[in-house]
Amino acid sequence: SDQPAKPDAVFPNNWVTFHDDGTVVTYPMCAPVRRLERQESVLRQVEQYFHIKKRVYLETAESENKFLEGTGSLVIDRANKIVYACLSVRTDTKILEKFAQLFDYQIISFLATDEKEQEIYHTNVMMALGETFVIVCLETVKDLAEREKLLAAFKKTDKEVIAISLDQMKFFAGNMLQVAGDTGATYLVMSERAFNSLSPEQIERIDEHTNFLYAPLSTIETYGGGSARCMMAEIFLEEKI
Repeated sequence: SDQPAKPDAVFPNNWVTFHDDGTVVTYPMCAPVRRLERQESVLRQVEQYFHIKKRVYLETAESENKFLEGTGSLVIDRANKIVYACLSVRTDTKILEKFAQLFDYQIISFLATDEKEQEIYHTNVMMALGETFVIVCLETVKDLAEREKLLAAFKKTDKEVIAISLDQMKFFAGNMLQVAGDTGATYLVMSERAFNSLSPEQIERIDEHTNFLYAPLSTIETYGGGSARCMMAEIFLEEKI
């Protein structure tokens, strides 16, 4: 194949986001091999069906070794104009501020670590935000003031908090995305492994908000280190008639 090897190209959410004002943002990524995934040809394909009015190239920050990996780094509450981000090598404060200025978003940033005190490098590993709920591994946020700040924001924006454990997070229970079907019904997309890690009580609580949609993704989860959420880049652009 004449294509360079891109083992993680199945995760488009890290290099591009699409916004309802017609903006497309491309992002600085930490792993040099992943920078090859930013393909203008993909955006040209999108442009056949949707209106693109503005391009923002945040990837210029790679020259300063500053990174912000799309919706891996950013969990975006578009309706309430808030962006949640756990800070890490892959989520730089300065580039985060640049992103927030573009769309006039409030930033809620925090530190999140696993049981080995390692930084959780992507926010979408520990948090999935739905229209009326949030699935979050609160245990990872060790600073109680930061945890309170998160809970206050969830309360203010009317999100029911469904807490998951560190173990469930390892099974990708934080890596989910709520999508809408043609009829307007919503679905929470996740892997089979993530679904199977949930308790009956968690399933019952999520079920009050949305429908479940899951599939086996074990090869990607084992070798790619990401799951269902990472595999989707939502398009909020206006459709061409």
